[in-house]
Amino acid sequence: MPTAGAGLEGVVATTSKICFIDGDQGVLSYYGFNIHTLADNATFEEVIFLLWNGKLPNESELAGLRSALVAERALPSQITEFLKSAPKGASPMDVLRTAVSMLSLYDPLAADQSLEANTKKAVKLMSRVATIVTSFDRIRNGREVVPGDPQLGYAANFLYTLTGKKPDEIMERAFDIALILHADHELNASTFAGRVTAATLSDIYSAVTSAIGALKGPLHGGANEAVIKLLLSTNSADDAALKVRSDLANKVKVPGFGHRVYHVLDPRAVHLKKMSEELGKRTGHLDLFEKSTRVEQTVREVKNLNANVDFYSASTYYALGIPIDLFTPIFAISRMSGWTAHILEQYRNNRLIRPRAEYTGVPDGQKWVPLEQRG
Repeated sequence: MPTAGAGLEGVVATTSKICFIDGDQGVLSYYGFNIHTLADNATFEEVIFLLWNGKLPNESELAGLRSALVAERALPSQITEFLKSAPKGASPMDVLRTAVSMLSLYDPLAADQSLEANTKKAVKLMSRVATIVTSFDRIRNGREVVPGDPQLGYAANFLYTLTGKKPDEIMERAFDIALILHADHELNASTFAGRVTAATLSDIYSAVTSAIGALKGPLHGGANEAVIKLLLSTNSADDAALKVRSDLANKVKVPGFGHRVYHVLDPRAVHLKKMSEELGKRTGHLDLFEKSTRVEQTVREVKNLNANVDFYSASTYYALGIPIDLFTPIFAISRMSGWTAHILEQYRNNRLIRPRAEYTGVPDGQKWVPLEQRG
């Protein structure tokens, strides 16, 4: 039987039309649209439509999606009560995972596996994950939940309902681009987890809950939290460089560097680095960008590793005023567009995902020893 490397590295597990990656050339595209093209021109809503439908929307289709997303922002009252009852010190990712699973209990379409029903559920999930995250953050800090503004787009509404202040155009666009960059990334751990669950013909809420659980891990979505903690623990760019050199000398992994797929610079990091600098200048956090560039230079010099999407997203989110423990939930909000796209694709052409394992245990035919004779 063919054997696979650790972590299924190099194994092609399925076919998909959604996302293309060339790790040697640093190429990432959604349905053939290069990530740089999308970051420069698209809105997040356009990318959501693209991932779900395989094409860019026309004006009418985009307006329809925006209206549908606005219409589904409100949470069932039972979910709001859960957010109020959750421990204030709970991990937002734990709260998000639980609340998303609970959504299925109050959706009359939860058990309907038709394409039409699953598409409607994808819209609900896309809208409500943002409401869950911002509502819990305000509740745990003793503030009133801010109702969404139907005139605001997805990115602006998130920042508004989180902070209570409407963002300016630059802040809105920066966050919009960040959501686009994180929207999908082929068979990453969380997307694969979602597709495995969907392949059993379990419901879309179960599949997305599986994905959230996988994203929570520090080797996946949690890496950007570790990056900002590293930056904040140092006093200057020089100090940051010294700390990283010491960590590397002691074989301590520096978060935000290296990637299983990319062997060159992560193309998403290009845009996030620009945003980190621009927002740092606007918000008084330029020191974080300066520390970041010194850390990036040091790691490349010592280990020849490139920054990945997590590295500059950390200082970008911090400059936007987003609490550190919401960094990973925001990743989940963006990736919900990709997760649901992959789950819908899995349903359309399903086959149960059931790989094999290379057995490395003791040989078959072990002799049975009666209980009283075992040492």
